[in-house]
Amino acid sequence: MSVDLSQFLGVFYEESEEGLALVESTLLEIDLSSPDAEAINAIFRAMHSLKGGSGTFGLKEITDLTHGEETLLDEIRSGHRPLTTELVNHLLQAVDVLRTLLASKREGQPLDMQDADRLRQECENILHERSTQAVGTDQAVEPVHGDSLIWEIKFHPQLQVLQTGNDVLRIFRDLRERVLTWEVHVDTGRLPEWTSLDSELNYLAWTLRVSGVGLNASILAEPFEWIVDDCELSIVSLPREQEVIRHQAAEHEPVHAIEAEVVNRIERPRDKESASIRVGLDKIDALVNLVGELVITQSMLNQIGEHFDMRRIDRLLDGLAQMAQHTRMLQENVMRIRMLPISFAFSRFPRLVRDTASQLGKSIRLVMHGENTELDKTVLEKIGDPLTHLVRNAMDHGLEPPEERTHAGKSATGTLTLDAYHQSGHIIIEVRDDGRGLNVDRIRAKAVEKGLIAADAVLSEREIHDLIFAPGFSTADKVSDLSGRGVGMDVVRSNVLALKGSVHVSTRAGQGSTFTIRLPLTLAILEGQLVQLADQVFVLPMVSMLESISLDETAIGHVAGGTSVYALRGDYIPVVRLEDIFRINRKGSKEVPKDSILVIVESGQERVALLVDALLEQQQVVIKSLETHYQHVPGISGATILGDGRVSLIIDVSAVVGMAGNLAAHQQRVKSLAHAGEELPTHG
Repeated sequence: MSVDLSQFLGVFYEESEEGLALVESTLLEIDLSSPDAEAINAIFRAMHSLKGGSGTFGLKEITDLTHGEETLLDEIRSGHRPLTTELVNHLLQAVDVLRTLLASKREGQPLDMQDADRLRQECENILHERSTQAVGTDQAVEPVHGDSLIWEIKFHPQLQVLQTGNDVLRIFRDLRERVLTWEVHVDTGRLPEWTSLDSELNYLAWTLRVSGVGLNASILAEPFEWIVDDCELSIVSLPREQEVIRHQAAEHEPVHAIEAEVVNRIERPRDKESASIRVGLDKIDALVNLVGELVITQSMLNQIGEHFDMRRIDRLLDGLAQMAQHTRMLQENVMRIRMLPISFAFSRFPRLVRDTASQLGKSIRLVMHGENTELDKTVLEKIGDPLTHLVRNAMDHGLEPPEERTHAGKSATGTLTLDAYHQSGHIIIEVRDDGRGLNVDRIRAKAVEKGLIAADAVLSEREIHDLIFAPGFSTADKVSDLSGRGVGMDVVRSNVLALKGSVHVSTRAGQGSTFTIRLPLTLAILEGQLVQLADQVFVLPMVSMLESISLDETAIGHVAGGTSVYALRGDYIPVVRLEDIFRINRKGSKEVPKDSILVIVESGQERVALLVDALLEQQQVVIKSLETHYQHVPGISGATILGDGRVSLIIDVSAVVGMAGNLAAHQQRVKSLAHAGEELPTHG
C-alpha cells in the first residue's frame, strides 16, 4: 500500500519546533549539580520523536544528526555520562542547527550541511570518549567493550499491519541506526500463491540478530513502540560464543536494497506551506455549542416566518435579538481562536540572553511576566524581531559590565525584564533594564554630528530620547556583532507602526530604561465610532478615544506657527482639523458647523483633539486593506462596509498624530508662552 505522507508534513514541522523549544528551555533551566531525571527524559523523548518523524518523512540529514544526539542523551539519562556545561552547549548548538535544517526543508531550500557535519563529528567524538568518572560516585566507569552480547529479535507483524499506517521499513531503518552489526532473515512461510497475493497485506516475518555498544532490550524495543499492538515481538540476548556475526559489510546490502524501493516524496518541489494554528479543544467546543444555538434560533425564526402575523412580532424580535447575540458570541469565539499567548514570542529570549551575556562578558538575569497574555497570531508573528532588537540593545547598551555595576553600588548581575499585559483594548509590552540609562548629552551630540538636528535646536528631553529611533542613529563607538551599525531601533519603530502600534522610551540616568510597545489586540476587527465630516463618514477606533467635547471656540487658542490648541483642565491639546489633513472640500459654506465636536484621542503618550462635525453610532467593523487596489493613503488604516452598504474609511490615529506635527514642541512652546504671561483660554 502506498501512502502519501506529504499531507502530514505541516504537523511534523510544528511538532518538531515545539519539541526543539522544549529541549532548549529545559536545558537552560536544568540544574547541572543535580539534574532532574524527568527533565532529562523529556529532552530525550523530544529528540527521539524528532528522529523518528524525520525518518518517516525521509529527512535523512536530520535523522543522522538526531541519532547521535539521542544516543548521547541516552547515556546521560542512564547515568553513564554526567551532564556538563560543555554538553549543554553542544546540545543547544544541535537545537540551532536542527531548526535551520527544518526551516530549509520546509521552504524547499538547499541545505547548508557545514554546521550539521561539524556537530555530528563532534557528537561522535564525545561518544567515543571513555568516561573516567561515574555520575554521583568517585569510582571509575568500566569502559563498554565491543564484545557485548548479541541480541535476537523475532518480529512477526499481523497481516493487516500495513493498513494501520505502519511502515516496516521505517522500523528497520531506526533499528539499524542503533546497532553496529546486524543480519536479517526473512520468513516467507505465509506467502500464498502469487495469484492470491493482496498488495495491502503483509505476509512476511523477520528474525534479526544485532550487536552494538550499550544495547539493552529497552533501546531495541523503541523502534517497535508504534507497532507493538499489531505484531508478535520477542527480544532476547544470546551469549557471544553462541554466535559470531560475519561479513558485516555484505550483511548491510539487504537494507540498502529495501531503502532503494522507497519513493521520496519530500524532495519534490512543493507549494508554499499554508499557515496553520493550534487551537485548544475548549475553544473548539465553545464554537460547536454556539453553532448549535444558532441552528435552534434559525429553526425558531423559520417557524415564525411560515406562520407569521402581527401577533407574533414580539417572538420575531426576540428571535432576532437571540440571533444577534449568538452571532456576536460566535464572532468573539472565532477571534479567540486566533489569539495565542505571547510566550510564543518570549520563549526565544532565555537562550538569547544566555548566549549574548556570555559573548559580552556580562552577568544578566532575565525576568518574564505576563507570558499567558494573548494577542492575535498575526501580531504575534511580526513582533518577534522588534522585541529581539530591544532585548539586544538593552544587553549591549543598557546593562553595564559587572565591574562597572559594582563600582556604582549595584548588584554585579543586571536584570532584564519582559512584561506583557492588556490595557484598554491594547497589549502593552515592556522591555526594562536596570542599567545605566540613556545618555541625553551623548545622544544630542551624536544627532548634531549626523545632521539629524541643528546645534542650536531646542528639544525636550523626550524628543532627544526619540532620536534613537532615527534611521542610521547609533552612539556605539565601534561596530560589533550586536550593534553599532545604526540599524535596529529604526526598524523597531517602523515594524511597530506597521502593526498600528507605537513605541516609546523612558529612562533615568543610572537606574535604567523602559521601552514600551503598545499594540492592538487584533488587526481584523475593531470597535468603531462613526464620525461625520462634511458629507463623508469615517470610522474612529474607540480604543484610541478618551472623551468627546462640544466645540467651544472661546477655549481654542493659537501659538507660534499657527497651531491651534485646546485648553482642557490645565493642559493644552493640539487641535487637528481632519478636513485639512484629508483635503475634504465642503459644498457651499466652508465654515465648520458651530455644533461641531472635539474628540480627544491618544496615541502612545500623545493626545490630540480631532475636530469633526458630529458623532454617529458605534459599531463593530471588519478592517479591509486598501493597498490591494490603491496606493497607501496617509492617515487611513483601511476601509469597511457599513450596515447600509456604504464604504467608510478607518482613521489611523497614530498616523494622524504624527501628521499633526511635533506635539511635544507645540506643548513646550505653549507652556513657555504661558510662563511668559501670555493669556491663553482655558476650559474646565
